[in-house]
Amino acid sequence: MPIDPNAATGEWGDWTERSWTSKDALLYALGVGAGGPDPTGHELAFTTENSRGVEQLVLPTFAVIVGGAGGGRSRLGTFNPAMLVDAGRRIELLRPLPVEGKIRSRGRLVGVYDKGSGALLASESESVDAETGEPLLRLASNAFIRGEGGFGGDRGPSGDENRPPEREPDHVVTYATRPDQALLYRLSGDRNPLHSDPEFAKAAGFPKPILHGLCTYGFTGRALLHSLSGSDPARFVSMEGRFSKPVFPGESLTVRMWVDGDHALFTTESSSGQVVIDRGACTFRSA
Repeated sequence: MPIDPNAATGEWGDWTERSWTSKDALLYALGVGAGGPDPTGHELAFTTENSRGVEQLVLPTFAVIVGGAGGGRSRLGTFNPAMLVDAGRRIELLRPLPVEGKIRSRGRLVGVYDKGSGALLASESESVDAETGEPLLRLASNAFIRGEGGFGGDRGPSGDENRPPEREPDHVVTYATRPDQALLYRLSGDRNPLHSDPEFAKAAGFPKPILHGLCTYGFTGRALLHSLSGSDPARFVSMEGRFSKPVFPGESLTVRMWVDGDHALFTTESSSGQVVIDRGACTFRSA
């Protein structure tokens, strides 16, 4: 059965529950490169829980691990899962994520778009504290299924939103990824063999396993957090971006930021010279 563009009914799926521990937050932080060479020690709070005088904190982009929920995808039809790649994410944090907790989430499919070379799926979710019902975070995500376009559907939104200005960036941060970065990141839950199995990656059209788009997103989120929010998750409000090109483990990532008040635009570029996250925007609270 081909992709069904009518699957995006906008109906919310059932609430699902998820919990996490301090260890999960620490493992995620290591998976997105925190705790590497850090002469200032500003990442110690995200990578340890028992350092004297340091209270453990949670990286804002951990929201992509604990939040989110399916909704509507069961009606999409069938497709080769090897052809599905993450295409972008937006997170909005209504308060900082706790070191450990339990949340309830629900999601819905809001768009199935015909991009010609593939199908773009747009979905969103909301999460609340499981004990109090207090809203905690909202997510919006895009996934691209290569080879599943051409069904005659709406092409969906497009444009040059969040285009950086024609001037030098206000902040530039470069982080190196490890050759085994994807093997570490996958321990936070995404076991897609596209990121670990060379033969699976070749069957999907890549010369070797690629880094998770959300791992690149996490590296980028660290740069934004430290440069714009003073390393304080309570000042980090939202982040969005499109995954425009794949990253291979071992490449370096350079994040460029253009600031305007409490809003910033950004891009992330790999050491191969390709922009791998574009249409990036972040909001934060001033000190």
